[in-house]
Amino acid sequence: MPVVSRGDRFVFAQVIRDVVEFLGLDEKTVPVLSPAELHARYDHVLETAIRLVRQMPDDRLETQLPNRPRSWRMVMHHIFQIPTGYLDMEENGGILTRERLGVPPPPEMQTSAAIADFGESVRARFNAWWPRVAGEDFSRPVQTYFGETSRHEMFERTVWHSTQHTRQVASLLEQAGIAPDRPLGRDDIRGLPLTDKIWDEA
Repeated sequence: MPVVSRGDRFVFAQVIRDVVEFLGLDEKTVPVLSPAELHARYDHVLETAIRLVRQMPDDRLETQLPNRPRSWRMVMHHIFQIPTGYLDMEENGGILTRERLGVPPPPEMQTSAAIADFGESVRARFNAWWPRVAGEDFSRPVQTYFGETSRHEMFERTVWHSTQHTRQVASLLEQAGIAPDRPLGRDDIRGLPLTDKIWDEA
């Protein structure tokens, strides 16, 4: 769990707004993109992720990330588990838990095609959800594993989380000697709280 500390005080660094308030910074922390813009961006990200996952050779799926207890298969599945957890919260209510976001791929999901097919079903569910909620209030609070945040901020967080992992899959394809087919670029992260950095320093 990331934290920011000053002396003997600290704050959980899961929500940028909380960090900015804790440090006394004069920075705007509300989402830049509207819910409608986030929907359009996420649809493109999920489409890109599905395409990139289909490029991954099956014999690389159990390759482990350096200094991280996670296989390439888990990273690719996680891209689509993030919106699954978010949609479960949206459609069924309750608290969005860390465990829900971290559900691993089922044992039978052993190929890139199977992961991509899962992604297709999640994308279809996402695009069926949006018309039902497009006119609703996204400023209301929602409960998550890191505390209370707004529905708008949680939507943004869901989008940038999958976006970052989709960029990582493109990097993994390059490591496997495969040119990624139309990976995400700078325009695709514009308006999201992401930098050009794809991997955290280990």
